[in-house]
Amino acid sequence: MSRAVDGPKRKNHRKKILKQAKGYWGRRHSNYKTAKDAVTKGLFYAYRDRRDRKADFRKIWIIRINAACRAEGLSYSRLVNGLAKAGIAINRKALAFLAVEDAAAFKAVVAQAKTALGA
Repeated sequence: MSRAVDGPKRKNHRKKILKQAKGYWGRRHSNYKTAKDAVTKGLFYAYRDRRDRKADFRKIWIIRINAACRAEGLSYSRLVNGLAKAGIAINRKALAFLAVEDAAAFKAVVAQAKTALGA
């Protein structure tokens, strides 16, 4: 069987790749061979970084909580330990929101953690 070089299926596939490479610099947006590599790599990074974003947010939340805790005279690790001992199950996203948006509520949470620690 002969190799198809100009059929609609092949043309549509190439057009799809070049459309995804729109906005890429230099030959990467117009030359199929380089565009294919660039698009593949870009899609791989997008897939990987969607997962990495969750870890990035967790790091940001911990930094915010730690900064707010230290203003109350407690470290992040001691706060988490105190919350566990007090039986308070609150996630880092909610704690970070309280630390930034509602300082009074955050102070109340820290106070409960301190009493559970006996400090």
